[in-house]
Amino acid sequence: MGIWLNKDDGDRDMKGVIVCFLLVYVAVLVATDQDFYSLLGVSKTSSSREIRQAFKKLALKLHPDKNPNNANAHSDFLKINRAYEVLKDEDLRKKYDKYGEKGLADNQEGGQYESWNYYRYDFGIYDDDPEIITLDRREFDAAVNSGELWFVNFYSPGCSHCHDLAPTWRDFAKEVDGLLRIGAVNCGDDRMLCRMKGVSSYPSLFIFRSGMAAVKYHGDRSKESLVSFAMQHVRSTVTELWTGNFVNSIQTAFAAGIGWLITFCSKGGDCLTSQTRLRLSGMLDGLVNVGWMDCAIQENLCKSLDITTSTTAYFPPGATLSNKEKSNILFLNSLDAKEIYLEIMHNLPDFELLSANTLEDRLAHHRWLIFFHFGKNENSNDPELKKLKTLLKNEHIQIGRFDCSSAPDICSNLYVFQPCLAVFKGQGTKEYEIHHGKKILYDILAFAKESVNSHVTTLGPQNFPANDKEPWLVDFFAPWCPPCQALLPELRKASKHLYGQLKFGTLDCTVHEGLCNMHNIQAYPTTVVFNQSNVHEYEGHHSAEQILEFIEDLMNPSVISLTPTTFNELVTQRKHDEVWMVDFYSPWCHPCQVLMPEWKRMARTLTGLINVGSIDCQQYHSFCAQENVRRYPEIRLFPQKSNKAYQYHSYNGWNRDAYSLRIWGLGFLPQASIDLTPQTFNEKVLQGKNHWVVDFYAPWCGPCQNFAPEFELLARMIKGKVKAGKVDCQAHAQTCQKAGIRAYPTVKFYPYERAKRNTWGEQIDARDAKEIATLIYEKLENLQNHGKRNKDEL
Repeated sequence: MGIWLNKDDGDRDMKGVIVCFLLVYVAVLVATDQDFYSLLGVSKTSSSREIRQAFKKLALKLHPDKNPNNANAHSDFLKINRAYEVLKDEDLRKKYDKYGEKGLADNQEGGQYESWNYYRYDFGIYDDDPEIITLDRREFDAAVNSGELWFVNFYSPGCSHCHDLAPTWRDFAKEVDGLLRIGAVNCGDDRMLCRMKGVSSYPSLFIFRSGMAAVKYHGDRSKESLVSFAMQHVRSTVTELWTGNFVNSIQTAFAAGIGWLITFCSKGGDCLTSQTRLRLSGMLDGLVNVGWMDCAIQENLCKSLDITTSTTAYFPPGATLSNKEKSNILFLNSLDAKEIYLEIMHNLPDFELLSANTLEDRLAHHRWLIFFHFGKNENSNDPELKKLKTLLKNEHIQIGRFDCSSAPDICSNLYVFQPCLAVFKGQGTKEYEIHHGKKILYDILAFAKESVNSHVTTLGPQNFPANDKEPWLVDFFAPWCPPCQALLPELRKASKHLYGQLKFGTLDCTVHEGLCNMHNIQAYPTTVVFNQSNVHEYEGHHSAEQILEFIEDLMNPSVISLTPTTFNELVTQRKHDEVWMVDFYSPWCHPCQVLMPEWKRMARTLTGLINVGSIDCQQYHSFCAQENVRRYPEIRLFPQKSNKAYQYHSYNGWNRDAYSLRIWGLGFLPQASIDLTPQTFNEKVLQGKNHWVVDFYAPWCGPCQNFAPEFELLARMIKGKVKAGKVDCQAHAQTCQKAGIRAYPTVKFYPYERAKRNTWGEQIDARDAKEIATLIYEKLENLQNHGKRNKDEL
C-alpha cells in the first residue's frame, strides 16, 4: 500500500504553495476596500439562508430604483450583488475564502440585477417562514432520505402561480407542523437540482420518503386538499380498544417499551375527533400507540379504569391501569393535536445515560449515536430528537448520552470540548466521527446513516497519521465554514469506494490549531493526501466523484510531471509516431489550478493515443522562458514528427474543459478511418466480406465536426475487427439518400454474415467512441451465437 503514491520530481512543495496563497490573499485585501462578507454584513459562518436574508435587506435599501438621485447607486448595488452571487455558490465561496477576488478571475457573476419589485416580492419567498425549510442542492438528498416524510414545493421566483400558492403553503405548513417536513426549493437558484428531480413546471409539489419513489401532487391548491393528500402518506393507525383486545394490546406495547395514548369517549366532556387521532398517530409513529374507547359500549371497562367522563390520557410503559392515583398516567386537558404531541414528547424518557466505567465496552459491541453534554442536557430542549431512536432502528444504531462533567478525561481524549454528538462504529472509541452540521432531526439522521456506513474518522494529535505507512486523506476544516460542511458528506461517500486502499480522516482546526499550523493550513477546507513523506493537495470540486478521480490519478497517474531533462528525452526526442500534449503552468496561477483536474480527466481518456505531461514553470522558470512560454497555462501539442523542424500547436480555444481539449488533441492524430466514394461504399461495404461502421456526415455540419475526432478514436479501438469508413454526404448526396440518411451525422453498422448483408445497415444513436464500440461488439457476439445455433441445427 505504501508505494502507490510515489512523488514525481515535478510535484510542488506544499509549504511553498501555501506561502504563495497567503501572499496573494494579502495582496487582495490591500486592493479591495471591503470584503464580500463585510459588504453583506454577515460572518464567514453564515448559512446560505442568512446570506440571502442579508442581501435582500440591503437590496431593498440600496437598489437604484429607490435611489434615483444617487450617482453611485448602480456601482454600489453591483458590489453587493457580486458579493451575493459569489457567497451563495458553494464552489465560488471556497475560491473566494482561499484566494480572495483574484481567485474569481474566471467568474464574473453579479454584473446584472433585477428590479426593486423583484427583490421585494419574488426573492426568497419562504426565507422568513420557520415551518418551511428551504433546501439547496447540497442538503436535498440527505434531507429527503433521512427517513422523515417530506412534502416539497419546487418554485420559481418569477412564477405568478408560485406566488399565488405561497400564502396557502405557509398556512398548510403550520397546520401539519410536527406531522411531516415541509420544504421548498428555489429553482431559480438551483436549476440543476430541479432538472435532476424532473421538475419542468412551477410550482411542482412532491412527496418524498426514503425507500419510495417521489409522488407528485396533481390536486387543487387549497389547504384542505393539501392536508388530505399529505395524510394519505402519513403512517397512522388508530386502534379501537374494547374488552376483547385491551389487555393484550397494552401488554404487547409495554413489553416493547411503547406507551399508549388513549382517548375515552363518554357522554360527558369532549374526546379527540377521529381526524385529531389520526394526526397524533402520524406524529407519534413508532413512539406511542394511539387508540380510542367508546365508554357507552365498553362501560364496565371504563369503570374499571375509573373513567367517568370523556378524557384523554397517556399511559407510559409499565403504567398501573387499575388505580390512576398511584400510577404515572398523564391526563391531557387539551384537544389540540400539536399541544398534546409536545406534552407527550416532553414526557418520553431521555436517552440512556452511559457511565464512564462501561462506555468502552458498550461502544465496542454496538453502533452508537452519543450526545455529549456538560452537566445540563441541552438536547432535552428539542423533544423532536427523541424520534431518533425509532428512525434509526433499522440501521441498528443505539442512542445514548454521556455527561462529560462526570469524566472529563474521556471527553478530552475524544476531542470533545463542548456539547456535541458523535457516531461510534462498533469498535469502541477507536472509530468514531463527530457531527458538525445542524442540530436538527433530519440533519442528524442523515449524518448518522452516512457515518456508520462510511470510513471517516475524527483525528487529533494522538491518532494523526504523521508517520503512518498507509496512505491517508485528511480534511483540515473549521466547523463554522459552510464549504467544509458541504464537503464532509462527499468524503463519506468517497471513503466507501476506497475502503482498504485509503484511510479518511478529518481534523478540526478550531480545536487543533497547533497541528494545522504545523501543516501550514491557511484556508478551509484544505484536503491533503499523505503517503509517508509525499504530500498531495486536492484542489477539485466538493463531490465524491471528483475526489475519486483525484485518488485514481494519484494511484495511476495519467499526466507525467516533466522536468527540463525528461521534456528533452520524452517530448523533443519523441518517437516518430508519438504525439504529446503539454501544460506549462505555475502553481500560483488560478486558471492553472482550475485547469489541472480537467487536464487529468482529459489525459485518462487519451491513454494509448496521446501522451500527456505538465511542467511547473515556477520551479523551472529558465526552461519555460527558453521555450518562449509567456502566459499560464500554456497548452501545446507536439504532433507526430515530420521533416519540419521543432513544431508544436498552441491551444487558443475558449473552453479549457476535458471534452474540448480532448477533441482538439484528437484532431491532430492521423486519420484511421477510410474515406468512401460511391464506388468503394458499394464494393467494400455493401458487397465486401468485412464488418463496417460508417459515419455519414456533411462538412458544414457543426455536430459532425465535433463527432469526427470521436469517430477516429472509434476506428482505432475496433481496428482489426471492424473497418471504419466515412461518407461525405455533400459530395455524394445520392449515396446517402439511398442509404436512408436523413440527419447528420448518422452512424450505421453494416455486419457481414455468411454472404448475407443488411444493405440498410443498423443505425447507432450513441456518440461516444467507447459506447459505440461496446454496442458493436455486442452485435458481433449475437451474430456469432446465432451462427453457432444454425450450425448445430444442421
